[in-house]
Amino acid sequence: MKRQKTLETNANNSNLFDLLSEEIVFSILDFIDTNPLDRKSFSLVCKSFYITESKHRKNLKPLRQELLPRVLNRYPLVNHLDLSLCPRINDNSLNVISNTCKDSLNSIDLSRSRFFSYNGLMSLALNCKNLVSIDLSNATELRDAAAAAVAEAKNLERLWLGRCKLITDMGIGCIAVGCKKLRLISLKWCIGVSDLGVGLIAVKCKEIRSLDLSFLPITNKCLPSILKLQHLEDIVLEGCFGIDDDSLAALKHGCKSMKALDISSCQHISHVGLSSLISGAGSLQQLTLSYGCPVTLALADSLKRLSMLQSVKLDGCAVTSAGLTAIGNWCISLSELSLSKCLGVTDEGLSSLVTKHKDLKKLDITCCRKITDVSIAYITNSCTNLTSLRMESCTLVPSEAFVLIGQQCQFLEELDLTDNEIDDEGLKSISRCSKLSSLKLGICLNISDKGLSHVGMKCSKLTELDLYRSAGITDLGILAISRGCPGLEMINMSYCIDITDSSLISLSKCSRLNTFESRGCPLITSLGLAAIAVGCKQLIKLDIKKCHNIGDAAMLPLAHFSQNLRQITLSYSSVSDVGLLALASISCLQSMTVLHLKGLTPSGLAAALLACGGLTKVKLHLSFKSLLPLPLFEHLEARGCVFEWRDKEFQAELDPKCYKLQWEDIAQ
Repeated sequence: MKRQKTLETNANNSNLFDLLSEEIVFSILDFIDTNPLDRKSFSLVCKSFYITESKHRKNLKPLRQELLPRVLNRYPLVNHLDLSLCPRINDNSLNVISNTCKDSLNSIDLSRSRFFSYNGLMSLALNCKNLVSIDLSNATELRDAAAAAVAEAKNLERLWLGRCKLITDMGIGCIAVGCKKLRLISLKWCIGVSDLGVGLIAVKCKEIRSLDLSFLPITNKCLPSILKLQHLEDIVLEGCFGIDDDSLAALKHGCKSMKALDISSCQHISHVGLSSLISGAGSLQQLTLSYGCPVTLALADSLKRLSMLQSVKLDGCAVTSAGLTAIGNWCISLSELSLSKCLGVTDEGLSSLVTKHKDLKKLDITCCRKITDVSIAYITNSCTNLTSLRMESCTLVPSEAFVLIGQQCQFLEELDLTDNEIDDEGLKSISRCSKLSSLKLGICLNISDKGLSHVGMKCSKLTELDLYRSAGITDLGILAISRGCPGLEMINMSYCIDITDSSLISLSKCSRLNTFESRGCPLITSLGLAAIAVGCKQLIKLDIKKCHNIGDAAMLPLAHFSQNLRQITLSYSSVSDVGLLALASISCLQSMTVLHLKGLTPSGLAAALLACGGLTKVKLHLSFKSLLPLPLFEHLEARGCVFEWRDKEFQAELDPKCYKLQWEDIAQ
């Protein structure tokens, strides 16, 4: 008996997880990797869990630059370091990273960071020998010396330099010589780079798979060498105005490996140049021609022999019925077609096209204002496997046509019906689409709680719902959504003026909610927002503009429970100095918009701005610029904060129907 008690005592004192191998515990951690709070809870259970979790973590996204030494000491085996939330990364920070991570670091994202230079990048390149990916997008102050430092990362495979406008051909030449293993490079908006720099990349970096040259001042000179790259699969030439038909003629002599080509906004390319694609890029699968030459019969005929083409994007192009009919006659069957904002799309052309392309999975007909129920009938009868349908502002489509979508296209996962004539019967039919995850119903004035309740009852996988200015929606509809869609992550019910605190209390049960927009809802109060704060701890974005009855009483629970909040809009609310200062305890907070807050004083604003150490963007009324001391702005800007000044007068709210008429006038 005594021995049995001893065995039981030993069993109770031992940690059963100690019997598991590290690999098994890692597998368990893989299942809770989506929620950072769950990982934190796991690590706090005991010392062994704490150590195991630190070894398992491979990806890090710190909130503050000053926390880097502690964070890297806690997680010494990190592979990917995302510093996009740290705008004040300097050379000292990069030195800490390079000395701590060394051989473990494979990838680093500095796309939103500033204040580092050649010295920091050199330390990173020399010490982190296994670095294969660097994102330096938006580092507008970097020059050729910094590019030369990057060139020391000899194993680099992926490099993003978007908007590095001061880097020239000389810097790109250094990278081309030093980083011969490059497979991807983005030079978007690097306006200091010309044919010479691009040509050097093509000559020296033979392993290139993906090349983004958007908005570069390049001409025909560099394309022949680029298109000789044997492994090139994806090239983006958007906005390269120096490219013309003669440039694409080079495709006849090479680039058999190309799978994706983007020549949107290239005004000097016509069907003549595109005809070169037939013989030179037979493996092409994705073609983007947005805001380019008209879609005519000649253009469609020039592309019809691209036998592997799956996706075509023609957004913003002028189209003809003959052109669309010709696309319909291609022998291939497209899986994705985008005609967003195309002038000239009619029932005749669109119906002919979708009848032939029955395997379409994604269709975008946003702002195709000439189509009617005829087109919808052809789409729903022919393309029954659609997973994404975007048809914002198809204003001639009558309400009866939307019933067809639910009857025929039940595999839909994304549906955008913004600014349409859909009614409750249409929503009842669409609720048959049980796989629906994103539904946009903004400015749909004919829907009510009755229709939305059907969606709540049958679309349990819904994660995104947009009800912007759909004035017929009240608490009953939101209650149905909150009960039936527990995985909801984003909701926009701005200007649904009959919404009250009851809606917010019901939505507080949706624990995954991260984006909440309720601007212009005059009946909601601090009580409702407090419920959201307590129940939705993953909240990242909050917009309560023109919610006049929300004040400091809501900011206190928000500051306590919403520690993941990054962006908040408080304009025209009743928040004062006290509430704004309370938000300083949210370490994640980066963006704040505070216009027309009657209870806000210059001293209170100054105190809040100083206390919110992570701010990167603040929108303020212009009147505060002269009321606050210049050294304050200089100090905050040195910390990485950017100020945007607005001089807007208070605007009275329009009736939803008047707003829609104004919206249509602008669109026309």
